[in-house]
Amino acid sequence: MMLIRRLCAAVLLTAVSSWAVAPASAADAVYPRGIRVGIVPLDGLTQSPSFVGFESADHGVKVLLAELPPAAYGEVESAFKATPEGVGGVKPENLETTAGKGYYTIEKAKDGADAVRRYSLIVPGSGFSGYIAVQVAEASAKSVSDDDVRRMFSSVTVRKEVPVDEQLALMPFKLGDLSAFKMVRTLAPGAALLLADASDDAGIEAAPFMVIGLIGSAPEKPDDRSRFAQQAAGIIPGLRDGRITMSEPVRIDGAPGYETRIDAVSGKANTPVTVVQWLRFGSGTVAMRIIASAPREEWPKAFPRFRAVRDGMQSR
Repeated sequence: MMLIRRLCAAVLLTAVSSWAVAPASAADAVYPRGIRVGIVPLDGLTQSPSFVGFESADHGVKVLLAELPPAAYGEVESAFKATPEGVGGVKPENLETTAGKGYYTIEKAKDGADAVRRYSLIVPGSGFSGYIAVQVAEASAKSVSDDDVRRMFSSVTVRKEVPVDEQLALMPFKLGDLSAFKMVRTLAPGAALLLADASDDAGIEAAPFMVIGLIGSAPEKPDDRSRFAQQAAGIIPGLRDGRITMSEPVRIDGAPGYETRIDAVSGKANTPVTVVQWLRFGSGTVAMRIIASAPREEWPKAFPRFRAVRDGMQSR
């Protein structure tokens, strides 16, 4: 109820004729690039260039797909069971989907001044929860019924992993060397990538891993980069009792950069780790940021692997 409604609103806010329903089968499901959630979209919907999902040519119908933490599905399931009558006039329903048992809601809402009908569905995934939000403008409501959306929802399916090549193709950089990392996972499509030795999401910090992405508001003047690098290193998530042991300018692939190293503890087991942050500056105020972490006893073997990934990167 309130949780799934908030999820729906959040996903819809981040999204920068006659309709028929295609047969709902996993074989026909379409996975937008970089995501583990797929669906058989209504005929006439095409993949959106501005958000992860599908939309009509007139933008009156939008279908957004997202991945949520694995606990989200259980929280929604518990909330639905605790208050089966719903909250605020929105009654939850359950639905059998290709991905398993899902929970969905339907409600009337506003998109600015326009009246819309919103639908949201959550399904279980392998190490994540699949989430689908549909928005139908009032002008399209006569041709897209609640039953149409429910049948589309029933086609939702999930895959265990996104192919590595598909993930890498979305990034604003190329990686020439993955240094034998077991896990390659998109953290934000087209923006951030995780490389890890862990075989699943649990306990990633207990083994070497890297996070590669972009950081905005980087200083253009060289004199400001030392302070910026240390400030960025000081707010790396998940580190406790951190101490900067080195921070100095370097050249990365011929471009100006900054290397900062930190000793800290991380994770539930308070694992002592050594972390390196590399910033590669370019034109403008956007910098490439690489964060690499390893348990301290594994640092001597992990650091050359981190360097190999860094030195094999190229901008697109």
